[in-house]
Amino acid sequence: MLNDFFNKLSKNILLTEADKVIFSQHVVVKKLRKRQYLLHEGEICKHVAFVNSGMLRSYLVDEKSNEHIIQFAPEGWFISDLYSFITEDASNLNIEAIESSELVLVSRASHIYLEKAVPEFFKFNYLQYRGAYIALQKRLTSTFTLSAEEKYINLLNIYPDIMQRVPQHMIASYLGLTAETLSRVRKKLTKKKSEHS
Repeated sequence: MLNDFFNKLSKNILLTEADKVIFSQHVVVKKLRKRQYLLHEGEICKHVAFVNSGMLRSYLVDEKSNEHIIQFAPEGWFISDLYSFITEDASNLNIEAIESSELVLVSRASHIYLEKAVPEFFKFNYLQYRGAYIALQKRLTSTFTLSAEEKYINLLNIYPDIMQRVPQHMIASYLGLTAETLSRVRKKLTKKKSEHS
């Protein structure tokens, strides 16, 4: 059950069998039904979640009740509100399952313990946080500099099977577009593709 989790960790760090035993004693496997929440706005984020199977999203809601999707997390990805997780302040994010999902949860206390008990995990976290920061900066930059078409192409590069798994209105929300604009972009790119084939 934890094999995918260990495979993900092992891409960046060396894990011994003894390390895996320690990990298995300090993580929790949790299943979420479709539309079930891992985190609600106003709660303190108590876990970093590895997505074993399924798909989650994190989003915030503005004062006009509009949803703004921050991240999609398919299998093999981590999802959390790192700000709330690290500072123990209330989260302004919601994290919800888009599909029925199985997660591996690492609590804050386990995180701290594992960084000491398995020194390689500290290295892994450094790489994860660095990667998350770079991804966030790239996402912010693209929001202000890329055209709607470029944003959509970027999305497909990051999440290749997203169109088959996520409703179009959520994709539009992630891209900061209206559903109508996204529809026009998709039609335009499909037309371009058929002209070049």
